[in-house]
Amino acid sequence: MAAGFNPLDATSVIAATGLIGIFCVLVAETGLLVGFFLPGDSLLFSAGLLAATHGSLHLPLGGVLAVAAAGALIGAQIGYWIGRTLGVALLNKAKRPALRRATERVTEVLERYGPAKAIVLARFIPVVRTVMNPMAGMVGISQRLFTLWQIIGGLIWSLGVTMAGYWLGSQITGIDKYLLPIIAVVVVISLIPVGLELLKMRREGRGAPKDPAADRTIDHPGAAA
Repeated sequence: MAAGFNPLDATSVIAATGLIGIFCVLVAETGLLVGFFLPGDSLLFSAGLLAATHGSLHLPLGGVLAVAAAGALIGAQIGYWIGRTLGVALLNKAKRPALRRATERVTEVLERYGPAKAIVLARFIPVVRTVMNPMAGMVGISQRLFTLWQIIGGLIWSLGVTMAGYWLGSQITGIDKYLLPIIAVVVVISLIPVGLELLKMRREGRGAPKDPAADRTIDHPGAAA
């Protein structure tokens, strides 16, 4: 692996690991709770942007789309399997406040929109998309329903964000000259929804009534059903 590799920097991931790195980051971000901090959105957009360039970091568009879709879909299915297998104990052991607040946010999204729409919408909400997949397995959403809607949401998200980056790169003549500044702006913009979501979850967490029992365990959202 190249010196100075930074998993939080989309450009660093792509430069050091190429298509394999894109696949691995997406699997981790969508399937493993430890990957909630990884740059899914900015990685997809940057990869699409680089596919439109002809410089040293050029990527084949077909390859980018293939690994983006595969990483997003395989990661989600792994997350579902982990949640279905390990159950509530999985998130009870998650000590990071961001993950615990994201669990509450996922429950809220599921209750408000229903499983199908929630699974699709979660793809576009940072941190929440990481927790949604294991939560879907934990609360008993059927594998058939989950698989159908996570494929639909995963393809819209992964291919849509990648193609948005490719479109932008195709519209700017000589984009190679401005590549680093543009990617830096993309990363900053992609962090805005992450920050807003974390801020929202923090505010909701502070405003919620204190329940000692809730601090010890995370209730099964579907237990009352």
